[in-house]
Amino acid sequence: MISLFAKAGIAALITLGAVSATVSTASANDFSASIHQVRYDPYHSRICSPISAIQKARAMGLRRANIENITPRRVVVEGFGRRGPDRVVFANVSGCPLIRR
Repeated sequence: MISLFAKAGIAALITLGAVSATVSTASANDFSASIHQVRYDPYHSRICSPISAIQKARAMGLRRANIENITPRRVVVEGFGRRGPDRVVFANVSGCPLIRR
């Protein structure tokens, strides 16, 4: 009877070792020691240019669009919409994302 428990214990240890080995290989990341080349383009603007802000405002339906204010965080464009004077505020980052209409 004791040899039966000993064999069952050894079988349990073997299966636990096999399970832990498969878990570690399944969760391992694909690590590659390659060198990634970083490209720095000093001429690429990191801000919202006034020309692109006006073009975006005109595309949104603003007529006679002009720049009212430029701060480090936002670019404000004023013009005339369907109902009269209107204002569009863009973030002062690349791509000029819309903050408020």
